[in-house]
Amino acid sequence: MMNTQLTFPLMIQHTEKFFPKKQIISRTQKRTQTLTYDEYVRRTRSLASVLDRLGVEKGDRVGTIAWNHHRHLEAYFAIPSIGAILHTINLRLSREHLIHIINHAEDKVLLIDVDLLPLIEGIKDEIKTVEAFIVMTDDEELPYSGLAPLYSYEELLANGDESFSFREDLSEDDPAGLCYTSATTGKPKGVLYSHRGLYLHSIALALADTAGLSEQDVTMPVVPMFHANAWGIPFAATWLGSTQVLPGPAPTPQILAELIEEHKVTITAGVPTIWLGLLKELESGKYNLNSLRAVLCGGSAAPKGMIRTFEETHGIPFIHAYGMTETSPIVTAANLKSYQGDLPYEEKLELRSTQGRVVPGLEIKVINDQGEAKADGKDMGELLVRGPWIADSYYKDERSKDVFVDGWLHTGDVVTIDEEGYVKIVDRTKDLIKSGGEWISSVDLENALMAHPSVFEAAVVSVPHPKWQERPVACVVLKDADKGRVTKDDLLEFLEPQFAKWWLPDEVIFMEEIPKTSVGKFLKMALREQVRKELAL
Repeated sequence: MMNTQLTFPLMIQHTEKFFPKKQIISRTQKRTQTLTYDEYVRRTRSLASVLDRLGVEKGDRVGTIAWNHHRHLEAYFAIPSIGAILHTINLRLSREHLIHIINHAEDKVLLIDVDLLPLIEGIKDEIKTVEAFIVMTDDEELPYSGLAPLYSYEELLANGDESFSFREDLSEDDPAGLCYTSATTGKPKGVLYSHRGLYLHSIALALADTAGLSEQDVTMPVVPMFHANAWGIPFAATWLGSTQVLPGPAPTPQILAELIEEHKVTITAGVPTIWLGLLKELESGKYNLNSLRAVLCGGSAAPKGMIRTFEETHGIPFIHAYGMTETSPIVTAANLKSYQGDLPYEEKLELRSTQGRVVPGLEIKVINDQGEAKADGKDMGELLVRGPWIADSYYKDERSKDVFVDGWLHTGDVVTIDEEGYVKIVDRTKDLIKSGGEWISSVDLENALMAHPSVFEAAVVSVPHPKWQERPVACVVLKDADKGRVTKDDLLEFLEPQFAKWWLPDEVIFMEEIPKTSVGKFLKMALREQVRKELAL
């Protein structure tokens, strides 16, 4: 067989040749605009020429701090197609973590949405490797900024080369993308994606038993393009020639409903909090969303009641999926097998509320202290994954040895697997809290609280939340001299400079003692029950 390389230039050249008339609908800061794929590819080539002119070389990292829109999509293909590495930066990270990942990645150029400039202006003296800042905006003039050198994205593209040639000497094993985790413990960890991995992951998204993406689809990824590459959907949709609707900065449920209705979106993707908000908006009865063939949901577990409402009340099929930054991300999808279609609805709902079956191309296994867990839907163990779009280490990080062992990724998720292969997450191995699809580390919050001079002990646990799925609650034992003197607001004010706002606990419960195990560790299971009773949850 021919040994051809699976690289980004092949993907976008396919789009350029076969889908020039297809469209991208892009909501930006001030307007919604439509581009044909012909226009999109010419702009992408122009961006590639601009980056080349600015001295971006093979292997250099180019960071993006942007919402879901056409300019970000241009960067998605321009950067890897010249051999550089697309580093999508999570704009919701704390100041400390932003500084860390930009310096750790050694970004050479940053592409920044104009409304996000303050994030970078506030850390400009602490990011050491950035040589150019490019502002993505609808305005002709750039705002005043202390960043330098500062360029206008549109002005650069206007002077770029629309016929610029992408590199032909790329290897499929060359790095193409870089994402950092949301820092469950310690500092964020980088995951480096290869051309081959993202190419094969795009094919996986096109399989009928996963998302079934095709040229006929109108896709709308609501999951941010800075969150695990919007689950790889922009790569696949562009390659396949799908019409794309990009919802832009901070879209509300109303905006999402209007975009779906107006542009007849067929498949959309996001975390459960997004869909809870959309369901509330749909209660108005103002929208016709019958174009949707699927809502793809991941990031955290989707409540069965939400799946039922989408399907029974609104007639919208729902696909529950699972993945991680480390897995590009799709690992499983909860689609039914052909002979399960005649099952009673409640049994089908039970299956489809699991994380689903492993995607073809990957291998999984579940292990516990007894070895490999039984496939009976009851025996619990940690989920392990391997395959061609699964990372084999973290980027320049010694913590790799704790997660990547003997050729397997140890996910840290405790699951069961049934006889049909359906995986269900039942717990976390490290008491992580997942809020709105993003991880929060209880350990980091505990360590910060216990650094307060009045705090004797602190433990943080999750509680259910109707919108965000889970939220942190802090349990604090004060030193005797400070009991009754230190308040909830005092502790939250102490935490605020150290963490992103959404990390801060919703409640602080003052206790006389935190329950512990026989070896002195916090007994989180008992503590959760105690907190839920205290808050009447």
